[in-house]
Amino acid sequence: MGKMIQVTGIGKVYGKKEQSFTALDNVTFTVPEGASVAIVGKSGSGKSTLMHIMSGLDRPTSGAVVVDEQDISSMKAKEIDSFRAQKIGFIFQSFFVQANETCYNNVALPLEIALIGGAKRKQRVLTALKQVELDDKVNQKAANLSGGQKQRLAIARAIVNVPRIIFADEPTGNLDTVTGEKIEQLLFGFNRKLGSTLVIVTHDDDLAARCDMQVHIKDGRITEITHRKAGKK
Repeated sequence: MGKMIQVTGIGKVYGKKEQSFTALDNVTFTVPEGASVAIVGKSGSGKSTLMHIMSGLDRPTSGAVVVDEQDISSMKAKEIDSFRAQKIGFIFQSFFVQANETCYNNVALPLEIALIGGAKRKQRVLTALKQVELDDKVNQKAANLSGGQKQRLAIARAIVNVPRIIFADEPTGNLDTVTGEKIEQLLFGFNRKLGSTLVIVTHDDDLAARCDMQVHIKDGRITEITHRKAGKK
């Protein structure tokens, strides 16, 4: 099994001198290809900052992040944007769907960024919507969807490009238990079916326990790394 993400000596400091705040302090770990990983910690522990740096949304103050054998911490902004468009899917707690756009247009967005057009784009969008059971809502505006449907739409948008890595930041945080369970089943299903590496930021211990690996973080430092016992998922 190859290494999909290597995080080496990552530090992140915000602000200057007396006003500075260390969000991450010398964080190092490796995520194997195709694994599901939970980054676990309380609010303010640095877990979202870590995800932003692992995915190239933010830059570290020190250290390096190598994703799929490419050092994203030394890439220029344009290179990182293109890399993300091709390899990474994002799912956030607050959905970030375009309310006034149709479900189709929401899901098509990453393909536009990745410059995939025509029949190929249409086929991929419809396939992704079918996979999250929203194929009957293709032309409906996202504003008309329930919370659970919006999160499923966000997942369709994240997987439409068949990404090598899916990052999910508190993906069930705004959902009731039953809907949250459905979202979890979808995420782990894609992890297995697509072979995509799945990185979930969460403070939910039950969700973390379903992942192959848990990276526990407190005050910007890793306190421990644990692995799922065989047979659970």
